[in-house]
Amino acid sequence: MQDVTSQEVKKLILEDWPSEKEETSLLELNKRQSQLEQAHSMLLHHHDMTQELEYRQQRAVHQLREEHIRKQHQTELANQQEYNGRRERELRKKHALEVKQQPKSLKQKELMIRKQFRETCKIQTRQYKAWKNQILASTPKEEQKLVIKKLKEEQMRKLAILGEQYEQSIADMLQKQSIRLDESQELEYRQLKDQLQQELELLTAFQSKIKMQGEAQRNRERRELEDRVSTRRVLLEQKMELEKQQFQEERAERQRLLLERQVREIEAFDEESARLGFDALAIAEASQEPLPADDLSISGSMLSLAHSNSASSFTHTAL
Repeated sequence: MQDVTSQEVKKLILEDWPSEKEETSLLELNKRQSQLEQAHSMLLHHHDMTQELEYRQQRAVHQLREEHIRKQHQTELANQQEYNGRRERELRKKHALEVKQQPKSLKQKELMIRKQFRETCKIQTRQYKAWKNQILASTPKEEQKLVIKKLKEEQMRKLAILGEQYEQSIADMLQKQSIRLDESQELEYRQLKDQLQQELELLTAFQSKIKMQGEAQRNRERRELEDRVSTRRVLLEQKMELEKQQFQEERAERQRLLLERQVREIEAFDEESARLGFDALAIAEASQEPLPADDLSISGSMLSLAHSNSASSFTHTAL
């Protein structure tokens, strides 16, 4: 009777004990934990790769901008220098043409002065004739030759003085025109140099301002990228920590449910054992009986189960 009852107890234990389900659940949790750790590792690796790619792309863009600005400024300076050289060449050509045309202009002015001299001589000659006639009218005839000679000499002396004055005027005019031309050309050249230098300084100042603005923009973009990467890393770590906490909570909840189920099943087994009239010692003896070949694989679990539930079995039997 005890042998049959022991076999029934063994069958009951094999049918109701959920050790394989528990082991499967634990394996599933361990597998999910490993997958979660791998996913987190991949997320961190992806974050690092994305960060490096963003930094490398930003450096490339900044280098392209700097190279573009540098070439643009070089082109602007080259154009300004070429413009300055062209303006100076044009001014020198203009001055050379003025110097070349100066003798012709001076000759025209000299001819004009000499024409004025001849007209003045004619006027004085007419005035001399009128004055001579007036003098001769009141001069005795025997003295007229002497008076005419003196008047002629006086006329020649005055005309000579007038001629010298006009020649001096021509010489002064030529000298003044040459000096004036040199001074005007020098002044014009200095004004042009000052204007071109001012334009070059304005261009240089504008380029410096553009460089400073570009550098400030690049620094601002670097800080913004660092802030974005840092924020993304913080959010990623928060998400990973939250997933870990959720998994740990789920794992703890499953373990709690498994423990509660084990307790309920052990209590049910003890109650069933007590109802059938078996105590812990009988179960232990039954677990040591020879089993068929297909039952050998579960004998170890029977022994461990019998020993683990002996205390509770005695309690239920006493009741």
